Amino acid sequence: MRVGVLEDDPDQAELLRLWLTHAEHTVNCYADAASFLRAVRHDSFDLYLLDWVLPDLSGIDVLRKLRTQMADFTPAIIVTAKDEEQSIVRGLEAGADDYLVKPVRQAELGARVAALLRRAAGGRPEQEDLDVSPYAVNITNKTVSLHGEAISLTNREFELALFFFRNAGKMVSRGHMLEAIWGIENKSVSTRTVDTHVSRLRKKLKLSEENGWLLSAIYQHGYRLERIAA
Repeated sequence: MRVGVLEDDPDQAELLRLWLTHAEHTVNCYADAASFLRAVRHDSFDLYLLDWVLPDLSGIDVLRKLRTQMADFTPAIIVTAKDEEQSIVRGLEAGADDYLVKPVRQAELGARVAALLRRAAGGRPEQEDLDVSPYAVNITNKTVSLHGEAISLTNREFELALFFFRNAGKMVSRGHMLEAIWGIENKSVSTRTVDTHVSRLRKKLKLSEENGWLLSAIYQHGYRLERIAA
């Protein structure tokens, strides 16, 4: 998964990066609220880790901006030395999904991140099939069907379809897609390749109002798959 970390202490940021990378997450770190907010306006993540005390805005202020001004409901964990009940309540009321008290412990961080990502997926295990009517996604066989009829997809197209359905309703950036589908180490793949695959997938899946789903390009950002009313 892709994690955005907002932490102004370079040692703490590096430690979080190390632990999350060890857990096979991709991590982008930001030292101040301004750079973090610029990044999330043009990129997408599966999870945010937000420090409370920052040199410009507080993590709570950043969270309020995400939730109220940007309509960004990506799961978020507040990380802070403030352990009073009142502070925890403030964080949760501002829109945090969980709360970690410093010093952060590696095992607890891993467990909370995993639990939060499961909740964000509706409690479904990663390997559970998806019923996104009129589509059905079979994880084991790597197939997608529409109205019970199988659609011929390459392995890459299947992974891309699965990625979109798991992130339905959320804008996903091209960079996020490159990392999730092609792998972060593959520097030879361009965003043009992403656009070509998305266009082909849209046609193969017949994503249209008739079938209740639309896959839209978000100018200079990425794409969003969303369910629409019949």
